[in-house]
Amino acid sequence: MQINSRLDNNVLRDIVLVSLADGIVGISYGALAHTQGFDFWVPLVLSIFVLAGASEFLFIGVVAMGGSAIYAALAGLMVNARHIPFSMAVKDLPGKGLKSLLGFHILNDESVVFGLSQRTAEQNKLAFWVCGLGILLVWPLGTMLGVYLGSFIVDIKMLGLDAMFPAIILALSLPALKNKLTRHAAIIGSIIALATTLFLPAGIPVLLSLLGVLFVIRKI
Repeated sequence: MQINSRLDNNVLRDIVLVSLADGIVGISYGALAHTQGFDFWVPLVLSIFVLAGASEFLFIGVVAMGGSAIYAALAGLMVNARHIPFSMAVKDLPGKGLKSLLGFHILNDESVVFGLSQRTAEQNKLAFWVCGLGILLVWPLGTMLGVYLGSFIVDIKMLGLDAMFPAIILALSLPALKNKLTRHAAIIGSIIALATTLFLPAGIPVLLSLLGVLFVIRKI
């Protein structure tokens, strides 16, 4: 295949494994939405058109606790605000014109990591698209499977699948921590996130952790 000749087999393997892992998290999301009383089309539409696990979990959680759907959507937008600096970092990867609409839609934590970690610009672009399209496929499928399985699962949290998503991001980020400035920025961001988690709503500490990047900017 042409993909194998341009992307390292280990990279392809990692993309497949990450996509499958996201599909498993999607099962958790779909099952959670079902057990909270949502019709099947709600998580399905979100999984296709939002395609951002953290904000989707947040939306479902806020509405399930009696919150307004508008407030839940605004909270999801705040969590997804991290995609703004992401899009600047990978601005050449989604393509131009109409193609960029799909390219920026499949922009997520995983596709950005793969899109910035290859040896050449061409491989970066290919890895970004393969990972993004892979997740676009498996996330809705996992969600629908979760909705079905939710009919038989009493407590989805007992499975611990919600911990898989942050574990994936941590594993993907470890190689970048070899850089001293990046490591220091990550440590500062982690401290900020942990400290603010005690009194701020879910998702906000993650945004504040980006302040750690200011450390890198000052040192460059």
